[in-house]
Amino acid sequence: MEKTLKARTDLSKYDNSWYKPGSFVKQLLWYLANRLFINTYLPFPMVIKRFVLEIFGARLAKGVVIKPKVNVKYPWFLVIGENTWIGENVWIDNLTMVTIESNVCLSQGCMLLTGNHNFTKSTFDLIIKPITIESGAWVGAKATVCPGVTVGSHAVLTVDSVATSNLEAYGIYQGNPAKFVKPRNLSR
Repeated sequence: MEKTLKARTDLSKYDNSWYKPGSFVKQLLWYLANRLFINTYLPFPMVIKRFVLEIFGARLAKGVVIKPKVNVKYPWFLVIGENTWIGENVWIDNLTMVTIESNVCLSQGCMLLTGNHNFTKSTFDLIIKPITIESGAWVGAKATVCPGVTVGSHAVLTVDSVATSNLEAYGIYQGNPAKFVKPRNLSR
């Protein structure tokens, strides 16, 4: 087999200077507020968590529940609908918009990741794409939703699964990458 020269990753040439999520001061103030009030096990009431998130630009509807130790990268890129539950240790790594509609459950330790890197470029360029979690969806414990994915209405991403592409409404998905397993049939 003939040996060919292949490009190599060169992280010294990595440049994400185009990405400007907010001023340094805004990011620093949010980091401190997040560590003190949101990404903590201190039992702050929901009214305080809501106030802190909203003064930094998050849009939260009524009935949102945020458990301890949730990490939100940039609240100004976050919209959460009514009666949504955000479980303990959830990581919302929102480099761009994350829209979570009403009656959504994000279980313990799940991750919403809006950023990745282009592994086909030697410079490992940053890629960002929004995430939408539609009404009634359930993202299971330690599951991951990748950049650009929409989790359809009432879809379920099971425990420890990875959504790398859109999940259709009322489907149950499992695995890495997540595959359709069966329809979700809700009873009253």
